[in-house]
Amino acid sequence: MNLIAWLAVGGVLGWAASFAMGTNARQGVVMNIVAGVAGALLGGWIVSPLIGGATINHGDFSVVSLLSAFIGAVLVLAIANFIRRVPAI
Repeated sequence: MNLIAWLAVGGVLGWAASFAMGTNARQGVVMNIVAGVAGALLGGWIVSPLIGGATINHGDFSVVSLLSAFIGAVLVLAIANFIRRVPAI
């Protein structure tokens, strides 16, 4: 059941992050879910200690934990966009 919650929350947060970054038209559902789940991990490791809240990993679906996961998803999308733009040598 926890995996389903991760995918659902990751998909919604990934979609919201892609909408905020302006990349919604270029990526599909799978990339939204990947960005959301990876963003939740990144947000839990980096962003959550900075803003002082629990993570989604601990089962805390508060505004702070969702905000840290959203910020992490935006960071994941920014890194992915940067990697796509770097020309091959």
